[in-house]
Amino acid sequence: MASGKDASAGADPNHRSAASKPGRTQSAGSPGNESFLPRAVDGLVDPGDWTPRHALAPGLHLVATPIGNLGDITLRAVWVLRGVDRILCEDTRVTARLLARFGIDKPLLPYHDHNADRVRPAILEALRGGARMALVADAGTPLVSDPGFKLVRAALAEDLPVTAAPGPSAALTALILSGLPPDIFLFAGFLPPRSAARRRALANWPQLAATLIFFEGRSRLAAALADMALILGERSAAVARELTKRHEEIRRGRLGVLAAHYRNAGAPRGEAVIVVGPPEMAAPAAAIDIDSRLRALLAGQSLRDAVAHLAAETGIARKTLYERALAVREGNRSR
Repeated sequence: MASGKDASAGADPNHRSAASKPGRTQSAGSPGNESFLPRAVDGLVDPGDWTPRHALAPGLHLVATPIGNLGDITLRAVWVLRGVDRILCEDTRVTARLLARFGIDKPLLPYHDHNADRVRPAILEALRGGARMALVADAGTPLVSDPGFKLVRAALAEDLPVTAAPGPSAALTALILSGLPPDIFLFAGFLPPRSAARRRALANWPQLAATLIFFEGRSRLAAALADMALILGERSAAVARELTKRHEEIRRGRLGVLAAHYRNAGAPRGEAVIVVGPPEMAAPAAAIDIDSRLRALLAGQSLRDAVAHLAAETGIARKTLYERALAVREGNRSR
């Protein structure tokens, strides 16, 4: 288990049984055999076929939970949740439903943006005393757009043990389904809700050679896509919704086309993951009539937005375009 300093030496971090080591014969019921799959007993998933030989260690366990399909929970996650003393969660109602489906009965402690500063000291005190505690999000991997980061930082600062039971992630699921380059990517979470602030945030990344991943609420989806088209340019993108569920939808296209679709179709169900491809190869600056392009953009946009749009489109420095845009605007006024 990792801690704020060095991980414990000499321990097998994967806790593999001897049967799983190279050169050993695996017996029935061990990983790699059909009988390793969990049995369904009385409607509950029984992970009894997979039980480590060691006891769950004290410390803070970060446990990923399904983002939609309950079948995506890992055997290790079930084992950890059954072995801890208490489970920290965003919404006790959401986590209670998940635990009930797997026959897990453990005390729940709310830990969210509104109470984190108040309850964190008590959590740290319990960890100092050797408690086993799990931290889960409502769905997906903890710390990704949830308040767990400060707790982990505080635990690591005191060299308290912290480990993770990895699993589902909406951001990574959307990335691999998007059809966009997955080799270099930036996850930026939720953008600001207001358009002006959202555009300022997006202005940090027009030249970044990476696929961009954002979370967005249903009511702001169309507006966010439109702002992305304005600031980042007409890039290839994908909107992923209802991931891992029966009505999973991945809609792919240019940012402007996607914005128009959701503006006309109305707000979809649930939150969405937006994946935006990296900047595409720009045409050589000499092949572009900059003044004509600026005139066209200035006809429907502010000077600042026109400059941002053309900078993303051409790769030309904003300062250069801003000075040219001022001259073009003055020329338009003098006509």
